[in-house]
Amino acid sequence: MSQALVTANLPVPSVVGSLDAYIAAVHRIPVLSQDEEQALSRRYNEQNDLDSARQLVMSHLRFVVHVARGYSGYGLQLSDLIQEGNIGLMKAVKRFDPDQGVRLVSFAVHWIRAEMHEFILRNWRIVKVATTKAQRKLFFNLRKSKKRLGWMNAEEVRTVAKDLGVPEATVREMESRLSGRDIGFEAPADAEEDAKPAPEAFLIDDGADPYENVADADQADNQLDTLSNALEKLDERSRDIIQRRWLNEDKATLQDLADEYGVSAERIRQVEANAMKKMRSLFAA
Repeated sequence: MSQALVTANLPVPSVVGSLDAYIAAVHRIPVLSQDEEQALSRRYNEQNDLDSARQLVMSHLRFVVHVARGYSGYGLQLSDLIQEGNIGLMKAVKRFDPDQGVRLVSFAVHWIRAEMHEFILRNWRIVKVATTKAQRKLFFNLRKSKKRLGWMNAEEVRTVAKDLGVPEATVREMESRLSGRDIGFEAPADAEEDAKPAPEAFLIDDGADPYENVADADQADNQLDTLSNALEKLDERSRDIIQRRWLNEDKATLQDLADEYGVSAERIRQVEANAMKKMRSLFAA
């Protein structure tokens, strides 16, 4: 329907560009009388006259702006709220029955607000603050139900819970969510070096880079080859001492090796130290 609504003679205001110009334009569109509204609606329902539907939508755009202003406290762009509300208005025009005896504006307000509510819940925070029906009800009513700034006391929690028909625990949980501060996912450009890391830093998986994985594997292979070559350069006793002192799963003590070779533990330590020194020189080469 939205593509076809551009075919009539009425000017099409756009949210893109100057918002003030858009609001001024929609307020210049004449308001329909009840008879005109019913005639256009019947023509659309019976003949699928999209021009009639377009006129119904255009004449109610000023009402969408009025509703959108009521949600300005959520930190979202008014133009975005208006666009979402316009979608709800078009859905309402499509489903409106003029024979029910109500004006289109009374019927459309529920569709307009529903689209705005969904948009706010999707965009107000990265993590949704309201997931159940009761929580959504609280989300849009808790602020105006609170009598003062700051945390509510027990009596205020009971009153709000009773007025909105939700459990007291739900009121406390939603108040906590609404009072919490949002944390930027990425670190700001001017962040200090010793500042706490941004949440994205905890999600970095260094092992997911194939290049790094291959480089690490090559380095490990090279180190293993170098170790094997260094061991081959040692005499048999030194190689055995290094193997059993450092490389075997069940490591031998200096005294175990001293008893086996018939020398002092200090002598085994000296042989070990000389062997390690020789191996380090081979690693550095």
